[in-house]
Amino acid sequence: MILLVTGCSDARVAAPPPAAPAEAAIQVSPSHCGEGWTHPRAGDQTLLLSNTGTVAAEAYLVDVPGGAVHAELEGLAPGVTRAMRVSLGPGTYAVRCLAEGADPVVGPAVRVSGSAPGGPAVAPVTYNDLYDPAAAYQSYVADGLRGLVSRTAALTRAVDRGDLPAARKAWLPAHLAYERLGAAYGTFGDLGDAIDELPAGLPAGVRDKGFTGFHRMEYGLWHGEPARSLKPVAHRLDHDVKALEAGFADERLEPSDLPLRAHEILEDTLEFQLTGRADLGSGTTLATASANVEGTRKAVDVLRPLLRPRYPGLAETDRLLGRVGELLGAQRHGDRWTPVSDLAPADREALDGAVGALLERLAPIAVIAFPRRTS
Repeated sequence: MILLVTGCSDARVAAPPPAAPAEAAIQVSPSHCGEGWTHPRAGDQTLLLSNTGTVAAEAYLVDVPGGAVHAELEGLAPGVTRAMRVSLGPGTYAVRCLAEGADPVVGPAVRVSGSAPGGPAVAPVTYNDLYDPAAAYQSYVADGLRGLVSRTAALTRAVDRGDLPAARKAWLPAHLAYERLGAAYGTFGDLGDAIDELPAGLPAGVRDKGFTGFHRMEYGLWHGEPARSLKPVAHRLDHDVKALEAGFADERLEPSDLPLRAHEILEDTLEFQLTGRADLGSGTTLATASANVEGTRKAVDVLRPLLRPRYPGLAETDRLLGRVGELLGAQRHGDRWTPVSDLAPADREALDGAVGALLERLAPIAVIAFPRRTS
């Protein structure tokens, strides 16, 4: 043993251990993709990737030859070096580079040895893989829009007759018909805002002339407005809903929206419905939350053929969808729903916990099923 003895002129000082070689950055570019990976090893690690090209690029660490993705970096600007965290088991890997305006390039195969277990990897989903799920969801939305038009017309007729109790009864089925179409919101554009926008952010709030749609009707129906002042609101809503159905036939649902919406629908539900922020008088935000769960389930269902071999958490996701649906359904009493403000503390705690757990399970879907170019 070598010791350091203080106060002695002939003390022997232990030499520091040799420094580990600095890890060079792995190049990301069409001409030098994957070059510079000089110290491959198994286990948890941080790889440095540097864009040595002239345009922004993406980089994926993939299995060879299968192509399953272990880690990725997006939006890597020219001249920028960023860290990629990854856990690798023994095997053969490569870096796949995708520069703007260029075809993907796969770098040299690198053999990793060792005994450390690797992290999860996912077979990439392509745009072609998403065409059938998107087409199935587009058909679902088209059917839902027909029901929406019919229910909105019933609401409008009740207002025209001056029968406000009937209008209040007709409002919820019409609103829920819209809320079940959550994954298509990005396709609805300005009409979607006109049909279901909340007054937050409008200069005059609920009295703003730009406040239209279901929530404007809700506010009027549950705040004592007379039928004569609600008629133009109802007819504007009826017109917008019909225009939405007519225009949707010419729209194309963006396939990459589906994996994102599977998570975002319930994120919005947690923010607006389960807090009561979207309640303008009807006390039915838990009914809206239930419709949002149905829309989420449909988005997951159309993606199921892609998720089944890629996502081990799918069964638990299904279980939690069912659990949240049951908890919400327990708050329905005939045609009446418990307002969020009247939830018993135990019921609120159970619902918040189940929705939080469900969101954790839905979040990976946006990554797993997001389309990636492989050729």
